[in-house]
Amino acid sequence: MRRGCLDAFRALVTAVALVFLANTAEAQGTRPPNVVLCMADDQGYGDVGYYGNPLPHTPNLDAMAAACLRLDRSYAAAPVCSPTRGSVLTGRHPNRFGCFRWGYTLRPSEVTLPELLRKAGYRTGHFGKWHLGSVRSSSPCSPGNNGFDTWLSSPNFYENDPWMSDNGRAVSVKGESSEVAMKAALAFMREAAEQKRPFLAVVWFGSPHNPHVAHPIDKAHYAGRPKQVQNYYGEVTGIDRAMGTLRSALRASELADDTIVWYTSDNGARRPGSNGGLRGAKGQLWEGGIRVPTLIEWPAIISRPRTSNALASTVDILPTLIDLAGVTRPANAPPLDGSSLRPLIEGRPPAKNRTMGFWDVPARGLPVRSTKLLKALAAEQKTGQERPSRDVHPGEGGTRLDLVPSATDGHAAWMEGPYKLHRIVGPKGKARYELYHLARDRAETKDLAVDEPRRVARMGEALSAWQQDVIRSCRGEDYGDK
Repeated sequence: MRRGCLDAFRALVTAVALVFLANTAEAQGTRPPNVVLCMADDQGYGDVGYYGNPLPHTPNLDAMAAACLRLDRSYAAAPVCSPTRGSVLTGRHPNRFGCFRWGYTLRPSEVTLPELLRKAGYRTGHFGKWHLGSVRSSSPCSPGNNGFDTWLSSPNFYENDPWMSDNGRAVSVKGESSEVAMKAALAFMREAAEQKRPFLAVVWFGSPHNPHVAHPIDKAHYAGRPKQVQNYYGEVTGIDRAMGTLRSALRASELADDTIVWYTSDNGARRPGSNGGLRGAKGQLWEGGIRVPTLIEWPAIISRPRTSNALASTVDILPTLIDLAGVTRPANAPPLDGSSLRPLIEGRPPAKNRTMGFWDVPARGLPVRSTKLLKALAAEQKTGQERPSRDVHPGEGGTRLDLVPSATDGHAAWMEGPYKLHRIVGPKGKARYELYHLARDRAETKDLAVDEPRRVARMGEALSAWQQDVIRSCRGEDYGDK
């Protein structure tokens, strides 16, 4: 049989098998859940009504919180955007693959969540902010080359009436920014449902990242407030409105019971946003920079509202979802930092005294100007002279050994149960430690380091060991072929 015919035959057999497996699993009541991962851009821990802040108009998120699993001690893996988004797709701390700051990329060798779920028969789609590499179809760091079947994506944050990349084609889209992403995601979900395929829809909003330009319908809730507040919280309300559209659509199409909706933010807020009284803000490893609002809704399993103070993070999303979908990672896949939250979701006790590392390497962020990049792509495509991504973004996705950090670089933290240890490096390279008990002091005001030297020493050793493991990953030492 000729190669082309053989490939076509194999594709046909695979498609038939996937449909058969999906129908059989559905008949037996074991069909894997649909998944919608939603992420705000710079929404702080206090930027929701359900935590008692009277300013944000977030009726849909408040209703969701009143019906689902609310994680009150859930963290972004990093205090800025690109690294946290990479942690969602890989289950790994972003320093492992050299994504230290905004504008850094995934490495093509990473094993991603959409790649794993697609092999299990899922349809996969990305909608909204990407910020993990180019959105040119030829880029090894594009959504399409990291497991997504379809995508309507922006290289970075985006505003109303944005330019987007529609599977690599630059297009001008009309609408409020959060609505644009959700509308495309819902069309994708409907198509997957018609095909009787489980789906993974990743919806990454561009709000409330500055510059804040809210839609008039959302600004109206903040009439009389300063203009900056109107626009910032108007964008938060725009996200909330999109979440209401999603929840209503899932119920109208009878998909809600079989769909996990996971909502979170990529880091804490800057002014005028609220971090709920926590210390610090975006860009810092204090609680205000990394503790984020997080909700998990799955009516078939989470049948009553629950709250949890269990330690959780964006690195847990991948291991949780592949556990629930019955998917295993390849034997040569690199190590994870996340753990499955399946016991917590199913109402069982979480592991006690879980540990987790954070590390903010002082690297320089890289500017990514979405509209400029996409307009340039559109001009190239109009003339039929589209440049390969490697010419526009040389070295994209490569392992930069010159950027591999030392364990003494930057601010790092280690969590163990309710305790959080900070290792802070001063201007002369000398480190000091601060220790906090977050259950009693979530604002990190009472340093316990002098009172508990043995705990500081033990947690400091664990932090150092974890950092050395991260450095090995950053050098590329734990990568096999995908």
